[in-house]
Amino acid sequence: MTTDMLRSDELKKVDPVFGQLSFDDHEQIVFCNDKDTGLKAIIGIHNTVLGPALGGTRMWRYNNEWEALNDVLRLSRGMTYKSAVTGLNLGGGKAVIIGDAKTQKTPGLMRKFGAFVDSLGGKYITAEDVGMETADMDIVKEVTPYVTGVSESKGGAGNPSPITAYGVYMGMKAAAGFKFGTDKLEGKKVLVQGIGHVGESLVDHLTQEGARVFISDINEARLQEVSDKYGAVVYAGDDLYAAEVDIYAPCALGATINDNTVHKINARVIAGAANNQLADETKHGAILKERGIAYAPDFLINAGGIINVYAELEGYGKEEIIRKTENIYNTTGEIFAHSEKNGCTTHESALQVAQGRIDARKKEKGA
Repeated sequence: MTTDMLRSDELKKVDPVFGQLSFDDHEQIVFCNDKDTGLKAIIGIHNTVLGPALGGTRMWRYNNEWEALNDVLRLSRGMTYKSAVTGLNLGGGKAVIIGDAKTQKTPGLMRKFGAFVDSLGGKYITAEDVGMETADMDIVKEVTPYVTGVSESKGGAGNPSPITAYGVYMGMKAAAGFKFGTDKLEGKKVLVQGIGHVGESLVDHLTQEGARVFISDINEARLQEVSDKYGAVVYAGDDLYAAEVDIYAPCALGATINDNTVHKINARVIAGAANNQLADETKHGAILKERGIAYAPDFLINAGGIINVYAELEGYGKEEIIRKTENIYNTTGEIFAHSEKNGCTTHESALQVAQGRIDARKKEKGA
């Protein structure tokens, strides 16, 4: 049944794209479908005021297409503010491919996805995200120039995960400095939830500084591997959100700070790599502030990855990548100070700074 055939009472039951909770005046949403390869993807372009929308592609087994749409809307919006608050001349975009990356991803599917990206003429530039590898971006590169995060052998900056982790580490130290009066993490109990590429690199930095690292992941084999490699302790409690630790670092999927968890958290600092950690930005951000928990905004401290791939567009090298990533420490400190001065949450503070930069650029353009 098509929409124009629905009766008025039935129309009220339809959840329109523009009515999605996560829709935030997105400029463009592209639905991609290819029967031959099985590709079902959605590209969300949130804002291009500062530059082309850059954001990774995530391949995930969503429960339904509305869930996938909500994810791409939230993620693309986050990319807008991530680039803006970090000082990059980029807009915000993201893509999701619906499917199992382990069993359904093929070179043909990636090439077809690349063709859809290419059809946007550079308005959206893709990169890797959950379920994707640098090798997948190399395949996309075969059909479109609008991709970053390709392998170094093909002229790219390589895997962005280590740089993402380094930025999170910098942001965590700044948050610790604000909360504990020192940014030294030696002896601090840190729980890292999710030990993929970024999570493992973060564990490495924390271990080298002498932090007491606890790890949690749904992959038991991966837990044991990382535990053996770094001496991290596998968290064995019944409820990791109630863990008696100093710092909680969510590095898996988002929305782990929600109605069920926000009052359980015993950590005094939250600083991790996951996107969209607050299920409800306003509500849960306010609760964390009321409880005296220092929250380092995710879209700020996990910006190392986009800094890394941005280097491919701007042509700067590793030294500049590291310099820009280390500056996340300073920006995080400024956001905490801004939050304290203005009586708002750190998330609101980071959004205000980012939006201010976007508004200034719009004014320059006369938009």
